[in-house]
Amino acid sequence: MRHLFSAAAALALCTAASHATTVAWQDVDTMPQSIENAVTDTGRPEEERLLDVNRHPAEVLLFAGVEAGWRIADLTAGSGYYSRVLSTAVGGDGHVYSHNPDWVAERFPEPNDALAALADERENMTHVVSPVADFANGIETPLDAVFMVLFYHDTAWDGTDRAAMNQAIYDALRPGGIYLVIDHHAPEGTGLEHVESTHRIDAVVVREEIMAAGFELDASSDMLANPDDPRDISVFDDSIRRMTDRFVYRFRKPEEM
Repeated sequence: MRHLFSAAAALALCTAASHATTVAWQDVDTMPQSIENAVTDTGRPEEERLLDVNRHPAEVLLFAGVEAGWRIADLTAGSGYYSRVLSTAVGGDGHVYSHNPDWVAERFPEPNDALAALADERENMTHVVSPVADFANGIETPLDAVFMVLFYHDTAWDGTDRAAMNQAIYDALRPGGIYLVIDHHAPEGTGLEHVESTHRIDAVVVREEIMAAGFELDASSDMLANPDDPRDISVFDDSIRRMTDRFVYRFRKPEEM
């Protein structure tokens, strides 16, 4: 079913987006040593390092503003591609909560077991398996950031209550905390039409839902853009796999007044 928006909602989103900063990945500042060390770590598995050319993890962490000492939740971490670099970047004074939804852990036990093994190796990582909206249960100190990479579209077909999910993320963050979302572009105006068939989502839907939870759209980046992606084929199609056109959004929980 096509997702429909009211004219007022569309105008509000356009206004909010126009006030957000658009960051070109080529314009990044000097890379902090903590992030550079995290990405160049020779202990990273080769199969993960080979993905860097299309994922730009250093630029993503810089865009999110990740700092040593930060506490971060990596939601639906899979086998831990981002959890690993985040763990190194935040250092011993920081912490990473590496989460997989319970249904993902059950359906894909091998990557989830790999994530658990990684967390066992690192004192600053905790492996979490739970419904997405419950990821923060037991986390007492507010988080500095939450990452959700290439999974928001799945929450639109797997039965997740996305309003509850986004509210839980909002509540878990400190004032000024960051919610970083990366996902595959669907054709503009198609709403939720492609979330299961091609594993893509209309970026407007993501902005609308997350801002409805109280977040501000702080910035977007073109670092993962690919104008050659037609956006109407599966992200697993051999012609585009791992090279899809992706949006990168940095949402921020407002500072307390």
